Amino acid sequence: KVRYRGLAKNTAQVQTLFALSNLWMVRRHLLPARG
Repeated sequence: KVRYRGLAKNTAQVQTLFALSNLWMVRRHLLPARG
């Protein structure tokens, strides 16, 4: 159970990181390049 809990925690962290980077990339693509 402890192992599963740690794995779930890790997965949540990875998903959060992926979501953040994805959001940033989409925003970068949608916003017009300035400068």
